[in-house]
Amino acid sequence: MIKLILSFVLILSAGYMHANEENDNEKEKPKQGWDSQGKVTLMFNQSAFNAEWSGGGTTNLTGNSSLSYKFNYLQDRFSWDNRVLLDFGITQNKGEEFPRKTNDRIEYNSILGIKIKDDSKWAYSFVTNFRTQFAKGYTYETFDDGKVVRTERTRFMSPGYLQMGPGFMWKESNDLKVNLAPATGRFTFVDSRFTNNPEHREEDYFGVKQYQNMRIDFGASLTLYAKFMLFTNVEVENILNLYSDYLDEPQNVNLDYTLNIEMKINKTLSANVVFQTIYDNNVVNGFQIREVVGIGLNFAV
Repeated sequence: MIKLILSFVLILSAGYMHANEENDNEKEKPKQGWDSQGKVTLMFNQSAFNAEWSGGGTTNLTGNSSLSYKFNYLQDRFSWDNRVLLDFGITQNKGEEFPRKTNDRIEYNSILGIKIKDDSKWAYSFVTNFRTQFAKGYTYETFDDGKVVRTERTRFMSPGYLQMGPGFMWKESNDLKVNLAPATGRFTFVDSRFTNNPEHREEDYFGVKQYQNMRIDFGASLTLYAKFMLFTNVEVENILNLYSDYLDEPQNVNLDYTLNIEMKINKTLSANVVFQTIYDNNVVNGFQIREVVGIGLNFAV
């Protein structure tokens, strides 16, 4: 898996360098002080089938909303990069009593950096990452009579993740940077109602032991961010987060990778593709995969 991860990082870096090599001479010096920009995206998907449609299918309506906001500070050798990501999506299938979430995320990323030398791309860094969700999440069980019962599985700050630690950052620009933090603390927070109920507790809840509400890990983390124009009006964004716990099965590297592709139609309208895969053996023993394809409305904030 380590070879796969390293190859993946090299491919992303090579893709960025190739996509931007023609614009190197046109790049301006980084702006001093605060620089902020954000975007709200609304995506919609709809499928409809009449009673005579022989191929099968379920009429449904899906909506996804997202906010990406960056606020960065630069002063000589000191930099502070911040990003807030908010996502929420829901789908309603015809004939189902309950609407279901397709996406739910609150995330904040921060990297403090101090360049080793004035002209160096390397910097001492301190990285912070926080993640949780907005709304309750449920598991669904269908009985023989067709009745569907839902059971609450997650909610705001259950789980909640906080990760922080010192390290080293290599930064080509705001669109290409890699951070390695070899001494990273990772805290997992959960609501005690999920760990204090023995009837629903056959195993650890997101890695947190029964009758506890927090788990503390210590390990190494690697984060990579690469954004580039693949073709005219086609922007590709890659976000990769890796974490290995020194204290508990360090060979099981936690992975969170998101690919965002935006194909601009005009200033407001775009076609969007989102692919995300997560591996965390404290949650499930396998890869979690999410895909979203749709038409998006984009608004600058």
